[in-house]
Amino acid sequence: MAEGTKPKGGRSAQLERTGLRHGWTTGACATAATTAAYTALLTGEFPDPVTVTLPKGQRPAFALAAEELADGQAMAAVVKDAGDDPDVTHGALVRATVRRGGPGTGVVFRAGPGVGTVTRPGLPLPVGEPAINPVPRQMMREHIAEVARRHGGSADVEIEISVDGGEEIARSTWNPRLGILGGLSILGTTGIVVPYSCSAWIDSIRRGVDVARAAGRTHVAGCTGSTSEKVAVAVHGLPEDALLDMGDFAGAVLKYLRRHPVPRLTIAGGFAKLSKLAAGHLDLHSSRSQVDKGFLAGLARQGGADDALAVAVAGANTGLEAVQLCAAHGVPLGDLVAEAARATALGVLREAPVAVDVICIDRAGTIVGQVEPGRAYG
Repeated sequence: MAEGTKPKGGRSAQLERTGLRHGWTTGACATAATTAAYTALLTGEFPDPVTVTLPKGQRPAFALAAEELADGQAMAAVVKDAGDDPDVTHGALVRATVRRGGPGTGVVFRAGPGVGTVTRPGLPLPVGEPAINPVPRQMMREHIAEVARRHGGSADVEIEISVDGGEEIARSTWNPRLGILGGLSILGTTGIVVPYSCSAWIDSIRRGVDVARAAGRTHVAGCTGSTSEKVAVAVHGLPEDALLDMGDFAGAVLKYLRRHPVPRLTIAGGFAKLSKLAAGHLDLHSSRSQVDKGFLAGLARQGGADDALAVAVAGANTGLEAVQLCAAHGVPLGDLVAEAARATALGVLREAPVAVDVICIDRAGTIVGQVEPGRAYG
């Protein structure tokens, strides 16, 4: 998550102290449903609950929400429980239908209703493949092999994963922008959803960079919201696959671009959020960083503010009030914040070949501060 101050023991220890309940990824749910379905296909009985082994050795048990056994195939379903995380897939019904495959075919994955298909390069799966990520695929392969060993079956099967209502749910995710069409992705590297870790959002940022690079984009924009995204498009004419829904996770964008550079990055966002980046914060969420009015007053002094104006800035109710006070006195606080935010970004990028410009806006989308690559105020 965020850079900077953390309780001793890290995020996991903090969550344990708060009593928030962990949940299970769609990949874990799909693995549980697959295991139950293939067991029934071989034995005629569905294990309920069904226990699976996650990548780090945990062995959760999942109750079945639906089951159906027919000639040559079996279907089992599990309700996705995201714990106390505000996950859009919480409560979704994840289904696995398992059919016998031809000798030597191995495990073949299919996208059923509500599961997307990859249509653009740059993702960890080839174009045309169902959006079932590599770790969930490996989990399902391992459990198929174990069920086959235990019950005398073959590991040559076809697995169709579907999610009830998944196509509608996917409209609230990054999938359409990433070129995953028709539904959700089956995700998860550990099988566990850590509440408020926002790992899925950060992973989507990374996949967005991958897709932009695969499309040959040389300029991407990390935007804090839809209004700043519209401004970035208006200023730079960027296509949809060059837009990164950065949200509060400036650090995630910058660290991934440090390892996987794109020649130019625009950072666009509300003045208050970008003033936090200017002050060195990489997580811009209100619960984890605050607008530092004293810092803004210091920047205002650098821009020519007298003592009275600096005191007024330090006592402003909001960041935007501070920038408005300065604008009335000819002090370009917005530009100074943009410049400082760019300096923070370049510090995280280190020597990566990424030129950075910054656009600060107000709530209406009006640009109140801006700095171009290689330019500084004054």
